[in-house]
Amino acid sequence: MYGFFLFLTIGSLLAEIPFWQEYQRRYNFIAVDYLLYTYEVIENIHQSFPIPILLGVVLLIILLSIRFAKKQNAYKNTFESNDSFFTKAMPAFLIFLIFGTFHFSIQNTQAEIFQNINENELAKSGLYSFFAAYKSNELNYNEFYLTLTEEENFTIARKLVKASNDSLFKNPNSILRFTKNLGEEKKPNVIFIGLESMSASFLKRYGNTNNLTPTIDSLHKKSIAFTNMYATGTRTIRGIEAIILAIPPTPGRSIVKRKSNTNLFTIGEVFKQKGYSRTFIYGGDSQFDNMLNFFSFNEFDIVDRKKWHRLQEQLPTKRSRIEDVEVTFENAWAACDENLLNKVLKIADKQHATNQPFFNFVMTSSNHQPYTFPEGVIASNKKTRSNAVKYSDKALQQFFETAETKPWFSNTVFVIMADHCAYSAGRSEINIKNHHIPAFIYNLKGAKTAEVDKLSSQIDIFPTLFGYLNWSYDNLFFGKDISKMSLTDARAFIGNHRKVSLLKNNKLLVLETQKKYASYAYDREQNELYPMKNDSTLVKETVAYYQSAFELFKTGELKLKTAKK
Repeated sequence: MYGFFLFLTIGSLLAEIPFWQEYQRRYNFIAVDYLLYTYEVIENIHQSFPIPILLGVVLLIILLSIRFAKKQNAYKNTFESNDSFFTKAMPAFLIFLIFGTFHFSIQNTQAEIFQNINENELAKSGLYSFFAAYKSNELNYNEFYLTLTEEENFTIARKLVKASNDSLFKNPNSILRFTKNLGEEKKPNVIFIGLESMSASFLKRYGNTNNLTPTIDSLHKKSIAFTNMYATGTRTIRGIEAIILAIPPTPGRSIVKRKSNTNLFTIGEVFKQKGYSRTFIYGGDSQFDNMLNFFSFNEFDIVDRKKWHRLQEQLPTKRSRIEDVEVTFENAWAACDENLLNKVLKIADKQHATNQPFFNFVMTSSNHQPYTFPEGVIASNKKTRSNAVKYSDKALQQFFETAETKPWFSNTVFVIMADHCAYSAGRSEINIKNHHIPAFIYNLKGAKTAEVDKLSSQIDIFPTLFGYLNWSYDNLFFGKDISKMSLTDARAFIGNHRKVSLLKNNKLLVLETQKKYASYAYDREQNELYPMKNDSTLVKETVAYYQSAFELFKTGELKLKTAKK
């Protein structure tokens, strides 16, 4: 038991090093979530680190510690002790008293006394942070954050989401509205490609000189590109949540992983009403991060790389597997992007034959640690982030070269956007630049190539597409059509697990627990935040966005039944 305790302690301490390298944080909710998916995590660790050497070091330390304890007669003194029960109970009582005091009274956030976020994180204990994250994996907005009265909250929220072409329904506690676009409706096929961890800073368009993404840069020039687009969070499921639900990032875990996340009003519902099939395509096992249940119970068919050791689940939609013969390379997370995109081509061929328009939501994986990919595709096989980016870009090049030969290509629109950035942590409270992502709509008939520099959020991408397609529809989206958004209304939502913020007119308003908030002036060129006096209007707008998003989800008002009723 002594050796086992040392193994857990030493292993946990060593694991903090790569966790910090990846996230610049002590253990947090990500570490808690990942423990639920042991296969992917253990395989990723195995592929990323020299496990035999690390385990050897840990075991050597344990053996030396046991030997030292034995020489000090620690075991003999323990098991041959003649102390009375009372004598033993007193130190035990003190230990449990201290444990209880910390558990119920000491908050992890009490370590955050510095302006520098890295210093705040270093001030914490890794293991204590882990259990603190376990306790607070889902945060009740009304308990922890600044709130408005229900009436004021929804009065402001309804004004904020309403566009010039929207008609709000009468319910004062809802954002349900009818969006009307003029002109003949277009119904091309739509393929969304989510680029894993693809920061805008990797692109030549945004100043990178290493030629990492020639394909993405080329597509960017031929598209309607949104050059001031920001991701809502720091993980894939946050990106999925923002895109599918067009909703700001409520505190705590993503809605993709929460209870009561079925039968929601998603962008898939709009596609369904327009006669489209809907399919989620992923190169890994979509049971990871609850993507399988989320998409299936929100009426998407599933195509993924189901692991054989996982039980077959009863799903309301069809699930198909990417078979072994279709995979030439895979790592802990998923089949490589080449294999995934080849599968997309096969699926699109079959869908085209049905004469029904299709919407495919594709999520790539190769630009993710351990940064492994097939040999010989790019110049270097070294496992680095830059090479993973190059490989992902090359896979896209091969995909489009083949797609352009397909009969369905001319009538297919491609929406391409990152799920989040590669590095989202930084020295400031929220590092805005590390939420800047590439996003563009490619191959849209009748649309001129353009760069739209209006500040925007992931949640806006599909309402914007629907506007270009002249679609009219009911919706419960917080996202708006960027092309119809005024410069004064332009905004972006940026959050992490505990802090959420609104960026608007070069001001950032950050909401945090204990009902605290802070205002900053944002220098986009220098990516610097400067404390400023609170803008009462911005405070209320920020609260209204996040409070209404939380309440609408928790009360079930984002469900399909609400829109139908």
